[in-house]
Amino acid sequence: MTDAMRLLSMSRTVIYEQIRSGRLRSVKKGRTRLIPALAITDYIALLEQEARST
Repeated sequence: MTDAMRLLSMSRTVIYEQIRSGRLRSVKKGRTRLIPALAITDYIALLEQEARST
């Protein structure tokens, strides 16, 4: 999670909001929430697409 926070320049709260909204995918392993590298790539592509459409 901390790597995703650093890569996306977002706080833990914002990361969890994006996960809850379905915009950022994650997986759970035990009590740990993991964000795959592909999920970060997909999230950035979503942000770029939204930026182009506005």
